[in-house]
Amino acid sequence: MTETNRASRRQQHITIVSETFPPEINGVANTLRHLCQGLMQRGHKVTVVRPRQRHESKGEVADAGDALFTREHVVTGLPLPGYADLRFGLSTGSALKRLWRTDRPDAIYVATQGPLGIAAVSAARKAGIPVSSGFHTNFHQYSRYYGVGILEKLLCSYGRWFHNRTAITLVPTRKMQQVTAMMGIKPTGLWSRGVDCGRFTPHKRDEELRKKWGLEGNDRAVLYVGRLASEKNLRMAVACYERIRGLHPQAKFVLVGDGPLRRQLVEKHPDYIFCGTQRGEDLARHYASGDLFLFPSKTDTFGNVVLEAMASGLAVVAYDDAAASEHLRHEENGMKAPLDDDEAFVDSALRLADQPTLLSRIRAQARLDALELSWNAQIEQFEQLVFKQNTKAKYHATNKQSISLL
Repeated sequence: MTETNRASRRQQHITIVSETFPPEINGVANTLRHLCQGLMQRGHKVTVVRPRQRHESKGEVADAGDALFTREHVVTGLPLPGYADLRFGLSTGSALKRLWRTDRPDAIYVATQGPLGIAAVSAARKAGIPVSSGFHTNFHQYSRYYGVGILEKLLCSYGRWFHNRTAITLVPTRKMQQVTAMMGIKPTGLWSRGVDCGRFTPHKRDEELRKKWGLEGNDRAVLYVGRLASEKNLRMAVACYERIRGLHPQAKFVLVGDGPLRRQLVEKHPDYIFCGTQRGEDLARHYASGDLFLFPSKTDTFGNVVLEAMASGLAVVAYDDAAASEHLRHEENGMKAPLDDDEAFVDSALRLADQPTLLSRIRAQARLDALELSWNAQIEQFEQLVFKQNTKAKYHATNKQSISLL
């Protein structure tokens, strides 16, 4: 066993810094939930630094569900301008240095690029604590969807500055490694995502729920799960469903999630089924009760919902990007369209709606492939990537001390 592997097996203390965390619902929070649980199960001490969440009062801490950490440090949280559901955190580097002087972690992982992330990276560097970062969100691409595309280059430069101040940046796909390399971010490490196939399973299909949606027999439930926001390319999901409904009038469009576009969508499409935010077993039932799953996003760095849909036995239609690029094989366990070909996206969905045999075969294969995507392997990969920085830092510190004694 190598020195790095031995180091990753020893109990270590890691601090995870994030502007979003469970019980908030988004891809980053979901990933961090599994990361914290996995690290603790492997014997590590986990501390979380995060902003106070939307519904928390001072001195109150939201219940994240399962035990996700051994200690938590909550800082001031403020709503993100134009997107009140998301928060950013405020803390000074000196406050974090004092915190880490009292309880020094072996490594720090910064998951978000906001003010809290900046303060954490600065404090870690000054304290000599190995700090890594995660590229979880394409904020520079989001600017196109909010009428401020002119800021894209500025945000790209900011991302390069932020991540290059950390020892390594973890990215979820090989394509994102290429994207970050083009941005000038280096070095990077590939850290993907897993899926809980015990929670997300076809066995949780609920016929009563389908009846509530107005479905009978072989009627198709076209499902979308995620934020109802412009950057998710919901325009394409709507256009795709309307084409399906033109040929299959009994099909229903079921949207699970919430966000700034919900009111507009409800007003324009009152016949759509808006289920709002779903959690835990209720979310699993909604997945399993669908048939086709639309993932129209062109901005996600990964898209955990793709794996959750696969595990639930759904036929996923997505662009050849993010999780779909890594895990979908066209016409085998899902359907993929080139990023610049919206018509191919629609055609793929129509084929699934028109061909029951193809739909059934793809759904079965998606579930089988999802069974191979465990979180355990991803937690081990995280250990090797992040704790390796700690091993390197200790090695250099020891060598430096030895040289000074000569």
